[in-house]
Amino acid sequence: MSAPAPAALRPDPSTPDAGPPRERPFSRASLVRTVAAGYAPLAVAVLVVFLPLLWMVLSSFKQPGEIVTLDLHVLPAALDPENYRVAMTTVPFGQFFLNSTIVTIVGGGIKVILALLTAYALVFVRFPFKNLIFVLILVALMVPAQVSILPNYILIAGMGGKNTLWGIILPGLGTAFGTFLLRQHFLTLPGSILESAEIDGAGHWRRLWQIVVPVSVPSIATVALVTVVSEWNEYIWPLIITDKPESMTLPVGLTLLQNSEGNGAGWGIMMAGAVLVIVPILVIFAMLQRYIVAGLTQGSVTG
Repeated sequence: MSAPAPAALRPDPSTPDAGPPRERPFSRASLVRTVAAGYAPLAVAVLVVFLPLLWMVLSSFKQPGEIVTLDLHVLPAALDPENYRVAMTTVPFGQFFLNSTIVTIVGGGIKVILALLTAYALVFVRFPFKNLIFVLILVALMVPAQVSILPNYILIAGMGGKNTLWGIILPGLGTAFGTFLLRQHFLTLPGSILESAEIDGAGHWRRLWQIVVPVSVPSIATVALVTVVSEWNEYIWPLIITDKPESMTLPVGLTLLQNSEGNGAGWGIMMAGAVLVIVPILVIFAMLQRYIVAGLTQGSVTG
């Protein structure tokens, strides 16, 4: 029988076992993995999105000989805004811009308010078949919007809404996405706050606007941003329900501009018109984009 090991050679039970050596955060292998798995795909995605926009902006200043040519010119010879002047005078861009602004503000505002009221009712109001109604809203998310184009056209045209702004706005007032996102966020709100307000005599209307809305600004801003972008860029329905320039929106106005400048010499003018369409929505997106991540993550966990 062997003698016990001296106390100096026995492992100290209070000392944790040393695991495998940790890799230094700024080692070459760590930096390579970070660049290959993180920054490189991100840079590729940014280039895929950004390069077509950059090419469109540069082409809007080019003359026809610089676009339709075998000798590629990346940069325009001069920053001549002639294409923008022609685009704005060939078709009534001012009227298109006004129509798009009205449709976006009115339609988007009503959509956000309806989504807010519907989501609040689905979470905080007790009524029969509430879960069934929410399931139907989820089903509406899966149905393509193109399916309802023909019934909507027959209904709106029969009501006299052809070539009118309200005819463009009315069929799209329901927003299943906004209702779903706000409902998921409202489920995360602590019920004790609303219960305290109810004990103090606050009704649903006061609880909604004084308690729920102030703590849900990121989610509401996210719904508003998605709705505004969708309304501004809507093309198929305004194209179908309008055939007069007085009631066309900007995306449909680009089609009218393309028909007016259908030859090869009109590419620069078309690019200028496209820039005029996307610049306002890019400005709004830049102003509100910080709410997107916060708004989407607020409704991602319920409990």
